[in-house]
Amino acid sequence: MNKCVRFINPQEYALLEDFLYAAIYVAPGQTPLPRSIVYAPSVYNYIKEFGRKGDICVVCEIADVIVGAAWTRILDRDGEKGYGNIGPGIPELAIAVCPPYRGQGIGTELLQSLHGSLQAEGYTKISLSVQKGNPAFRLYERNGYRIWKERAEDFIMVWEPAVHLYS
Repeated sequence: MNKCVRFINPQEYALLEDFLYAAIYVAPGQTPLPRSIVYAPSVYNYIKEFGRKGDICVVCEIADVIVGAAWTRILDRDGEKGYGNIGPGIPELAIAVCPPYRGQGIGTELLQSLHGSLQAEGYTKISLSVQKGNPAFRLYERNGYRIWKERAEDFIMVWEPAVHLYS
């Protein structure tokens, strides 16, 4: 398998809409949300005008097909606030791997690549929101994310490079 984890190219930004939809957790037995949910302002904020300062995205490509993406965005402009927001200037993570490719370590490779890029840019924290029951919770834990806050339906988790290195 010819696999490559790399930065996304600007001409590929439109793919983030598909990955954003794939990142929305639907519990077993629940009806999937309509695809139009990605255009809800609170969701669309994660990809709207992607490529602005602070946006970082890595993708996994297998046989010339992008099968996963992990990206961060700082959501602290007027009217913007992500589900995992913990403060100004802190990037929020979004990640999705196409279902046939899950469970093969791609999510871990994407996270590790993204973490390295964020550290190189000087970021000291990354946050995310994960719904309770989402199997991705275990991926985040294995990669050094810790629960920062528990809410009724989700956890806000944080990854801190210095903490991760010594835990």
